[in-house]
Amino acid sequence: MLRGTAGHRLGMDNSLYKYVIRYSLRNQIWLMVLAGVSFPFLYLFYELPKNIVNGAIQGRAGPFPVEYFGVSLDQVTYLFILTGLFLLLVVINQMVKYYINVFQGITGERMLRRLRFQLYSHILRFPLPQFRKISPGELIAMLTGEVEPLGGFVGDSFAIPAFQGGTLLVILTFLFIQNPMMAAAAVALYPVQMYFIPRMQRRVNQLGKERVRLVRRLSERIGETVQSVQEIHANDTSAFEQAQFSSRLGAVFWVRFDIYNRKFMIKFLNNFIQQMGPFFFYAIGGYFVIKGSLDLGTLVAAVAAHKDLASPWKELLTFYQAQQDARIKYEQIISQFVVPGLMEEKMQQEAPDPLPHLAGKLAAANLTLANEDGINLVDSASFTLDLGRHTAVVGASGSGKEELGLLLARLLPATGGRLSVDGLDLRDQPEALIGRRIGFVGPGAALFAASLRENLTYGLKHRPLTDPGRDLESKQAHARELHEATSSGNSAGDLAADWIDYRLAGINGPAELNLAMLMALEVADMTEDVYQYGLRGTVDPGARPEVAERVLRARMALRERVRVPDLAGLVEFFDDTRYNTNATVAENLMFGTPVGGAFDLERLAASPYVTRVLDKIGLTQDLLVMGRQIAATMVELFADLPPDHEFFRQFSFISADSLPDFQALLAKYPQDRLGDLKPEERLALLSLPFKLIPTRHRLDLIDAPFQARILAARTVFASDLPVELKAAVEFFDVGRYNAAATLQDNILFGKIAYGQAEGSERIGRVLSEVIASESLRETIVNVGLDFQAGIGGSRLSGAQRQKLSIARNVLKRPDVLIISEGTAALDAGSQTRILERIRKNFAERGLIWVLHRVTLARDFDHILVMQGGHVVEQGNFEALKEPGTVFQQMLGTE
Repeated sequence: MLRGTAGHRLGMDNSLYKYVIRYSLRNQIWLMVLAGVSFPFLYLFYELPKNIVNGAIQGRAGPFPVEYFGVSLDQVTYLFILTGLFLLLVVINQMVKYYINVFQGITGERMLRRLRFQLYSHILRFPLPQFRKISPGELIAMLTGEVEPLGGFVGDSFAIPAFQGGTLLVILTFLFIQNPMMAAAAVALYPVQMYFIPRMQRRVNQLGKERVRLVRRLSERIGETVQSVQEIHANDTSAFEQAQFSSRLGAVFWVRFDIYNRKFMIKFLNNFIQQMGPFFFYAIGGYFVIKGSLDLGTLVAAVAAHKDLASPWKELLTFYQAQQDARIKYEQIISQFVVPGLMEEKMQQEAPDPLPHLAGKLAAANLTLANEDGINLVDSASFTLDLGRHTAVVGASGSGKEELGLLLARLLPATGGRLSVDGLDLRDQPEALIGRRIGFVGPGAALFAASLRENLTYGLKHRPLTDPGRDLESKQAHARELHEATSSGNSAGDLAADWIDYRLAGINGPAELNLAMLMALEVADMTEDVYQYGLRGTVDPGARPEVAERVLRARMALRERVRVPDLAGLVEFFDDTRYNTNATVAENLMFGTPVGGAFDLERLAASPYVTRVLDKIGLTQDLLVMGRQIAATMVELFADLPPDHEFFRQFSFISADSLPDFQALLAKYPQDRLGDLKPEERLALLSLPFKLIPTRHRLDLIDAPFQARILAARTVFASDLPVELKAAVEFFDVGRYNAAATLQDNILFGKIAYGQAEGSERIGRVLSEVIASESLRETIVNVGLDFQAGIGGSRLSGAQRQKLSIARNVLKRPDVLIISEGTAALDAGSQTRILERIRKNFAERGLIWVLHRVTLARDFDHILVMQGGHVVEQGNFEALKEPGTVFQQMLGTE
C-alpha cells in the first residue's frame, strides 16, 4: 500500500505520554532510580541540623567527651564533624540534582530532535493537495516554536513527579516524625489547592488551545503577506493588510490577557497558601516549645524543612500546568500531521537493487483523479503510450491535462484506475524507482538556496555513496554526531559524503560530471546565462593556479587585440604609473580591489587610514574645497530638475533626495568656513570628489597636477599600509591574477572608455573571442555554476529557473521525462530550441510533454487530446488535424 492514516503506525502516538514511553522509557526509568537514590541523603540532610543544634551546640549528646568507633570527641570536634557531614550531604544532594538536570536536558533535547525530524519527515510524505490546506507559515511555526516547550517537558515528564514528589514525601515524613500536629497544620490547606487549581487550569488549557489556533492563523497571514507583497504594493492595500493584521494581533492579545489573569490568580492562591505554613509553625510550634513538649532544635529543623517544602510543591504545581500545556500542543500538532493519504514511510526508504528501468508500454486504465468535492479532474482516462516514442498532451485550461501530467509522474495519487509500465503497477513502487526513472518539470520550478551547481545535481542525490575520508579527530567528532543522530531517531546520512549518483547520470565519476552538466545546460538553453554569471565570479588562484595562468594569458591577448585601429582607445588599462581617467578618484587612489569590509570604495573617505594618507600628502583641504565646488555645481544644475531626470543618473554624486541637504550645507558654510564643518558634514563633502570620473563628468576639476598628487597618494597608500590591513586590499599588478576581482575584470584589467560608440558591446565581443581562443569558456561556465541562486531561486529570472529545472532533469537521464508546461515562461525562440534539443536528447526514451500551445505538437509521435477530464482523441498530428476533430478546433483558435 502507498498510503496510511493511523498516527501510531507512523511513529507518532496520539498521547504525549505514550510517545514519551515509546522512545525514552529507559531514560525515564534511570531518572526515577536516581531520584530514589537521593531520598535517603535528603532525609539525613534534614535530620542532621536537629542533631547539630540539640546534640552539639546545646550539648545534649554529652556528657563530653563522647566516644564513637573508639575515638574520643570533645564538644567542638563533635560539632565540626557533624557540620562536615552536613556539608558532605549538601555536595551529594547537589551533585545528584546536577546529574538529574543534565540527563533530563539531554533526554528532552533528543526527544525534541526526534519529534522535529518525524514531523519534517511527515511533511515530505504529505500528499500534494494537503499543501493547499495548510500554509508554510503554520508548518514553520509548528516545527520551530510550538514544539520547543515539548522538549523540556519530555525530560521532566517522569523525573519531576518522581524527584519533586519524592522530595515532598521525604520532607512531610520528617515533619510528621517531629510533630504530627504541627505538620498536619502546615499542610492543612494543600487539599484546597488540589481542588481549585485543576479546575482553574482547565479553563487556562482551553484558552491555550485558542491561543495556538490564533497564532497559527497569524503565521499563515504573515506567510501570505510575504508571498503577495507585490500585489499589496500594486493595489495600495497596505493599510487594509495592517488593519487585518492588527485585528488578529488583538484577538491573540485578549486571549493571552485572559490566560495571564487566570495564571496569576493561580499563582496568588499558591503563594498565599504557602505563606500560611510559617504562620502555623511559629504559632503552634512556638507554643509547644514554650510548653516544653518540643525542643528548639526540632522546631528550627522543622521550619527549615517546611521552607524547602514550598519548592517541590511549587514545582509539582508548575509541572501540572506545563503538562497540560504540553498535552494540548502535542495533540494539536499531531492532528495537523496525521493526514489522510499520507505516504507510508517504507515507500521513501526502500530502494530496490538493481533498480529496474521503465521501458515498453505505459498503460492507463480508467485513470481517475477526483478533488475534495468529488469532482473528477481526470475522468476514466485510458490509453497506451510507447515509452520509446514522444507524446504530446494538449487541451484547454481546465481540461485536466496538467493533472494528468502529475498523475503520470505519480506526484498525485490516482483515486481510481490503474497505471502500469509493462505490467508493473506504478502505484505500489517506491519513490526510489519513481524519482530516479521518471523526471518531471512543472510550470513552477522549485529551486533551493544553494549554488546553481547544487541545484543542478539535486536530482542525483539519493543516498551517500562514498566515505568522505576523515582524520582521527574528525572521525571522533563524526562518531559523536552519528551517535546523537541515531539516539534521536534522526537520519544517519553523512552530508560530508558524496551523494551524487554518477551512474544514474550515465557517467563514471566526478571527472566526467562537469561535461555532463555543460551538456544539460546546453539542452536547456542556459549555457549563456551561466557563462555571464561566471564572468562575474571569482577563482582562488591558490586552488586553481592553471585557471589563473590562462586568465593572465587572456589578459595579454586582449591587450594585443585592442591595439588595432578600430578598437584602439576602447579600454584604458590599469598602469601603476598613470592616472586612469575612466576610473573614479577612489579607484585611482586605492589601485586595487577591496577585500572584506575594511575599505569600501563608495565610502573611502570615511576610512581613518585614507584620511591619514590624504593628510600626509596634503590633499585633505584641497578635496574639501573640491567637494564644495562639486556640491555647488550640482545644486546649481539640478535645483529645478525633476527627480527622475537622466542627469541624476549621469552625475551620481548627489541624489535628488539629498540635494536639499547639500543646499543647506552650502548656505551654512562658505568656502572660508570649511574648518567649522561638523564630522558628518565634513565627510559628506569629502566623499564627493572620490566619485569623480574625468571622462564622464567633465567638470574640469581633475587636472594633471591633481592627478600627479593622487598618484603620490597611491604610492603612500600602498607603502604605509599597516600589517593588519595588508590583506584588506588586492593591489593591481599586470603580471599577477587578482583573487578579489571577477574573471571579467581580471581579463579586462582596466576600464572601458566612456563615450565610445557601442564601446561595451564591441569590447564584449572581443572579450568573448579572447576567452574562446584561450579555451576558457568552459571554465567560466563552471565558475558560473557556483553562483548562489538565492531563496527559492529568487536571484534568477523566472525563465532561468525554468531552464535550470529542465537541465536538472536532463542531467539525471530518466527513462521517462514528463514536462507540464515547463517552457511557458520562455520566449518563443527558447521554447523551440529547447523542444528540439530535448527531443534529440531523449531519442529512444520516453518523453511526455503537456503543451501550452497546440502548434508545438506538430513533430510529436503521438498526441493525447484532453477535454473535460477525458482523453477525447489520440493519434498523430496529421490524423488529428482533420476537419471536425477537437484537435483541429484547438489549432484554429491559436
